[in-house]
Amino acid sequence: MPRKRKEQAAPRAKASGVIEGAGEIVEQQITETLEQNYMPYAMSVILSRAIPEIDGFKPAHRKLLYTMYKMGLLGQTRTKSANIVGQTMKLNPHGDAAIYDTMVRLSRGYEALLHPFVDSKGNFGKFYSRDMAWAASRYTEARLDDICKELFGDIDKDTVDFVDNYDNTLKEPTLLPASFPTVLVNANTGIAVGMASSICPFNLAEICQTTIALMRDPEHDIASTLQAPDFPGGGQIIYDAKQMHEIYRTGRGSFRVRSRYSYDKAANCIDVTQIPPTTTVEAIVEKVVDLVKQGKVKEVADIRDETGLDGMKITIDLKRGVEPDRLMQRLFKLTTLEDSFSCNFNVLIGGMPRVLGVGPLLQEWVAFRIECVRRRTYYDLSKKRDKLHLLKGLQAILLDIDKAVSIVRNTEEESEVVPNLMIGFGIDEIQAEFVAEIKLRHLNREYILKRTEETDQLEKDIAVLQAILDSKFKVKSIIIAELQTVAKQYGQPRRTMLIYSDELEEYTEEESVPDYPVHLFFTKEGYFKKITPQSLRMSGEQKLKEGDSVAQQIESSNAAELLFFTDRAQVYKAKASDFGDTKASVLGEYIPAKLGMDEGENALYMAVTKDHSGYMLFCFENGKVAKVELQSYATKTNRRKLLGAYSDKAPVAAILQLHEDSEVLFTNAQGRMLLVHTGAIQPKATRNTQGVAVMTLRKGGRLMQAVPYAEGMLMKPDRYRKNIPAIGALPTAEETAGEQITLS
Repeated sequence: MPRKRKEQAAPRAKASGVIEGAGEIVEQQITETLEQNYMPYAMSVILSRAIPEIDGFKPAHRKLLYTMYKMGLLGQTRTKSANIVGQTMKLNPHGDAAIYDTMVRLSRGYEALLHPFVDSKGNFGKFYSRDMAWAASRYTEARLDDICKELFGDIDKDTVDFVDNYDNTLKEPTLLPASFPTVLVNANTGIAVGMASSICPFNLAEICQTTIALMRDPEHDIASTLQAPDFPGGGQIIYDAKQMHEIYRTGRGSFRVRSRYSYDKAANCIDVTQIPPTTTVEAIVEKVVDLVKQGKVKEVADIRDETGLDGMKITIDLKRGVEPDRLMQRLFKLTTLEDSFSCNFNVLIGGMPRVLGVGPLLQEWVAFRIECVRRRTYYDLSKKRDKLHLLKGLQAILLDIDKAVSIVRNTEEESEVVPNLMIGFGIDEIQAEFVAEIKLRHLNREYILKRTEETDQLEKDIAVLQAILDSKFKVKSIIIAELQTVAKQYGQPRRTMLIYSDELEEYTEEESVPDYPVHLFFTKEGYFKKITPQSLRMSGEQKLKEGDSVAQQIESSNAAELLFFTDRAQVYKAKASDFGDTKASVLGEYIPAKLGMDEGENALYMAVTKDHSGYMLFCFENGKVAKVELQSYATKTNRRKLLGAYSDKAPVAAILQLHEDSEVLFTNAQGRMLLVHTGAIQPKATRNTQGVAVMTLRKGGRLMQAVPYAEGMLMKPDRYRKNIPAIGALPTAEETAGEQITLS
């Protein structure tokens, strides 16, 4: 809906220089405003900046490479980068810094591409380093790499369309007629408006082989020839066949890449020499240092960046007795030494962004390349036909050279020479113009015979070219031959290794936690202690805050998981190993502060488990009881806080952990007691269930207590065993006198 605004007409001044209607407020639909102002910008970013096209390039890349080609840098000659940047500004008006950044990323020195397009000389920085800056453009030199011959080989034969540059002074290509699928060979990422593109690189030889196979058989199994992505920095891909198939099919998905390392036994250190493409050396070093400072990784003595002329290297010095492979498994989990690469094969096809799988993308490239080859063939065919046409005219005067000379000599006006030759020999204007331009020294039989000898060869060439144009099969055969040549000339062995995910030993946090017996204490005021049996035997009385008492004492182990239920129906999860061993003579850890509970929130009960078996029993003051499976509190991620741990519809009177069904003694405010076996209560998987009615309460009554029943607590337990819901029974005088029951 448009916003209602009061229209205020401005006085219409007649003075010169005043804009008529200025100051008027006009109602306008918000959608119309967006279409007029925002959509052109969004489309410009999508079509002219961030998303690559089928030739594998964004406009900035294409303008730079084409400028270098026109400068004659496809050879041995290098020139200063500043010169290239300056020339590129004739096509790309976005400033010298942006152009030089683009050039750096395409360079051999930067090491970001499997097959760099720019052969650089000087400091061009490194892709794997955040802080290693490249030198200014006035200090570095560059030329086009040899592989660019495959980009520009046919560009002057009308293989692609050309358009005017931004000021209509030069022409530039809309695409480059690449003879191999560059779109999948070199990595390409870009963020547009409302969409993005992230294309991982593949091995050149594998891509060429896959393209050839798809051209021969559209049903070809891509995974049989295209193993997996191949990164210039190497590393190891954790290969999941199902995951990779989905990426090949849809063009979307992610996979994990981990670093490669070696262990130097003599120096007791780990050398990391290859890292994932999504991280940097500095990020890894900083993260490991941070983990050491936090005490989460205690096995590392030192870490440093030893990158030099021999390449990238991160050295991790180990403490004595540390198992290197075990430590690396842990660092893979905690740092970007292992990272995910997200794929989004978003490419402009005919001016429209489309997300395609590997197969459809290669088919689109083949269609593009077929058009390039057909246009090149037609260009060659036209040139040869034109030449043959001229030679046919030259052949005509071979019969009587003297006649041709006589016609030229006897023509009074120059403008009549061509028409007279046309009449004299029966040739057209183009042929006559060609004959008329022959130099006097060439008016001999030998020259004319040599020129006309080409006629037979030209006719054969024209027949071959026409046959190519008439046959899609022959066009595809040419493309296949070109792909085979490219693969043979520029193909390289894979740099990235594959590790099969089902054979991979994954690190789990629990395995690194030392497991030993401990006694866990939890007090009514919310203090927690973890004491070893030996320390407990040597200790004296428990030190507690004034007025506090021990609510729970549990024998468990250091690897156990702790669940602290609070008075706000929340549960906070921790591990026993998160707490240090202590003594009875200290107060212990204050749980609300340690676990970062909300202000005023108090811990009511501590549950201890290793496998989340058993149940939690929540007893509410309204007499209802909820039996919840402990498994419902298990999480795959390390979440520390769960909301809705139990129902908050009524105040909770007691919380119990049950390892198996047993009897529980309920007591209400009037002293009535009810002995119930928990097997009679159905367990629920939902945490916030309100439970079932167990103890029937009179008006104003409430459930006060619930405790696990132990033999001997009651003299006549059968008296209190009833079918639920029940009101319970009052204790007899002799039971009260014997003080068998203790109510807290």
